[in-house]
Amino acid sequence: MQLYIATRAPNPRRVQMFIAEKGIAGITEVPVDIMAGAQRQPGFLAKNPLARVPVLELDDGRTLAETRAICSYLESLHPEPNLMGVSGEERAFIEMADRQVEWGLLLTIANAIRHGHPGLAPLEQPQIAEFGKSQAQKIPTAAAVFDTLLQRQPWIAGERFTIADITAYCALEFARGLLKFVPADAGLQALQAWRDKVHSRPSAKV
Repeated sequence: MQLYIATRAPNPRRVQMFIAEKGIAGITEVPVDIMAGAQRQPGFLAKNPLARVPVLELDDGRTLAETRAICSYLESLHPEPNLMGVSGEERAFIEMADRQVEWGLLLTIANAIRHGHPGLAPLEQPQIAEFGKSQAQKIPTAAAVFDTLLQRQPWIAGERFTIADITAYCALEFARGLLKFVPADAGLQALQAWRDKVHSRPSAKV
């Protein structure tokens, strides 16, 4: 299988961390130069007509896009260590947590960067600076939701490390790299301690 990725992009990194946590071998990473528009070329559009990474190309030539769909497929092939829930009930609560991070934190950060960082103008046309600024202003409030959550439980979805922690970590690292957002600077000590705990995991080095 081949995994099409883009360097520093948070969604491909989510899949890369998921694979690392699982210890899955044999998936070849294929870089896509999204800044040069490679994702909009016919060859890539044939793999994902939405022109986005990541994309997992299966051995039979079929392609699977969307981060969570890719992770669900890999979890079905490699159920241990479990990252998405064992019972139907646990899967539902982990998916809820993952979606809340994705929509409540990652999307806010992504919009702030894509619309506010001049270097990403090729990815967002038209780039609306005021929208980017408004999204950046919302990041501390969005992050505070998860700081409060982590004051009463060790991980984003509860008592153990899951895909929701991967999503939250990749979101915060994206904000740290391009927006210089650090939870501790905003007084979010529980979120900072959790981030540092995830950062110590081998999968965070991908």
